[in-house]
Amino acid sequence: QSMDSTLHYIHNDSDLSTNSSFSPEEERKSKVQDVVPQALLDQYLSMTDPSRAQTVDTEIAKHCAYSLPGVALTLGRQNWHCLKDTYETLASDMQWKVRRTLAFSIHELAVILGDQLTAGDLVPVFNGFLKDLDEVRIGVLKHLHDFLKLLHVDKRREYLYQLQEFLVTDNSRNWRFRAELAEQLILLLDLYSARDIYDYLRPLAFTLCADKVSSVRWISYKLVSEMVKKLYMAPAPTLVVDLMNEVIEKFCKCPKWSGRQAFVFICQ
Repeated sequence: QSMDSTLHYIHNDSDLSTNSSFSPEEERKSKVQDVVPQALLDQYLSMTDPSRAQTVDTEIAKHCAYSLPGVALTLGRQNWHCLKDTYETLASDMQWKVRRTLAFSIHELAVILGDQLTAGDLVPVFNGFLKDLDEVRIGVLKHLHDFLKLLHVDKRREYLYQLQEFLVTDNSRNWRFRAELAEQLILLLDLYSARDIYDYLRPLAFTLCADKVSSVRWISYKLVSEMVKKLYMAPAPTLVVDLMNEVIEKFCKCPKWSGRQAFVFICQ
């Protein structure tokens, strides 16, 4: 009954503040909404309590992370303030499985929250995942295109400088990581200008074409061919001519038969 009076309190956007010096009462009110019973939401938010993880279930934070996009969708972006602190707590959880779960779903959360909240609240978390363990990084890599396409063009261009970091992995035998990078680069061709493709994605493509693992090279040949198509459609014809000349020099005139074979595959 005492909860009924607080259920009518809806946290407006104008109330959002970065000031963390809330009184306990204000802190409680900031997490009040009227979509689901408040007791249910409070129970969910308490899952990130460290003492709870130690005494109830060590996997509870992982389950909480897994459910978070669904909870966010149910509450709606207008009630994101109820979940923001919990999300940031989970994103910095000591268990990599918890961070990995969030990394695999961050693109879904971005769709739910929209441009403004994504730029303010999700991009910093996304940047943290990019520097995390391979088990976490693969989550953002698999949906790199899905996330970057939701950002503004200027913000999206900032990630061009970081793409090469995906070539470095904790374990060099992790070839699937590089194969996934090649797959994502094919999708990213639609998001960037011809000049950006030539300056940033082209060097990555040629590095992947020289990979030790054949599966990575196969996808990379497709990447180079798609790059030629994309630059051919661009207004400046010099870029595609330069790219094709480089393909001829690196592969067609290669002293090794494998390089000349790669040229045939790219043409095919």
